[in-house]
Amino acid sequence: MISRRHVLTYLAATAAVSRFAPRELLAQSITQKYGKADLIVRSVRPPDFETPTALLRTFITPNNAFYVRSHMPIPQIDAAAFALKVAGEVGSPLTLSVDEIKKLPAVTVTVTLECAGNGRGFFEPAVAGIQWEKGAVSTARFTGARLSDILKKAGVKTSGLNVEMHAADRPPGTMPAFVRQVPMAKAMHPDTIVAYAMNGEPIPLVHGAPLRAIIPGWEGAYAVKWLNALNVLPKDSGSFWVATGYRYPTYRVAPGAAVDAKDMAPLTGLVVKSLVTTPASRQTVPVGK
Repeated sequence: MISRRHVLTYLAATAAVSRFAPRELLAQSITQKYGKADLIVRSVRPPDFETPTALLRTFITPNNAFYVRSHMPIPQIDAAAFALKVAGEVGSPLTLSVDEIKKLPAVTVTVTLECAGNGRGFFEPAVAGIQWEKGAVSTARFTGARLSDILKKAGVKTSGLNVEMHAADRPPGTMPAFVRQVPMAKAMHPDTIVAYAMNGEPIPLVHGAPLRAIIPGWEGAYAVKWLNALNVLPKDSGSFWVATGYRYPTYRVAPGAAVDAKDMAPLTGLVVKSLVTTPASRQTVPVGK
């Protein structure tokens, strides 16, 4: 005989499954779609996947284990028609196809990319944003053309102080388009590239195919995915993501305190960090060597 308590328990369990299973199934299908089945889902739309620290045990992170950070939905890309436009403070504005970029001298750089918010999940008090723990960081070998070669081909002028980088992804609603900026000195550095390959393979779509900016040593948001335009400026960009986003106070303030724009500086390089990948956090291991 089934008691009323058993029926209520069954109904509660069924409700829980119906409430949570669809999201879990969606997360599973999304990670499988992008070959990221072993990663931790922090956001489904847009996809933000964290690499478990146990998968960071090798110097080079395999593509299927490389973390994913997306500000906006992944765009639909026609690789055959995709092109990179170069305009602004240049003598000869250009539109270069992916094949034309591949004809430029190729270089390979080994770069660790880390989201500026890596570790945000541990902040006290809590801070809004993707609640990364330790795995919004990975290392890969990127191959592409030097950004300096592209700018020189366009005849960059001495009046150009910054290079604004635009992407093919499109913001929902009133969200501002994702735009980043690098100063000319960083743009012309020989290790700064427009990449089309990652760990010896074409860059996967989720990582920015067919073209991605790689800005070594600087936080990951500078590595603009689906890069489709460079705009050389004689001043700072007025984009939200440059003028307001990814900036920090130049002096210590209370959490949540308002800070005047003149007292903010753009986040560029990140300090060196280290983490233990084995044994795992809270794992119990026997005494021994």
